[in-house]
Amino acid sequence: MSERTAAPQNTSTESDVPFREAYPSGWRALTKNDSVCAMIDAMLDLPPHREFNQTELADMANVSRQSVNRHIDLLANLGIVERVDGSSPQRFRFDTENAVSQALIRLDGVIRAAGADASS
Repeated sequence: MSERTAAPQNTSTESDVPFREAYPSGWRALTKNDSVCAMIDAMLDLPPHREFNQTELADMANVSRQSVNRHIDLLANLGIVERVDGSSPQRFRFDTENAVSQALIRLDGVIRAAGADASS
């Protein structure tokens, strides 16, 4: 079972930040931007240890380079991607050994095994 901290009761007014945004789950924090979802989806299809730069990831994910630039730090801070030392321009690698990455890989496999139809 997850060890999420209980969020306070929703007592917000219309002028307050929406409750789900003020107290996002880890899932929402990761998936609230379509470009992040597309970037993760693209990396799940890469061979292990494949390096890429921001432009290559943008092309693979069909998002703008600006979107990759805006969200790459989130992915790096979560350990989903790791920076390749000494690379210029900066290169990255999907870190398949990271706990978050492993959870994403397992989730992808479970959903595919369940027969989820991507066209639905």
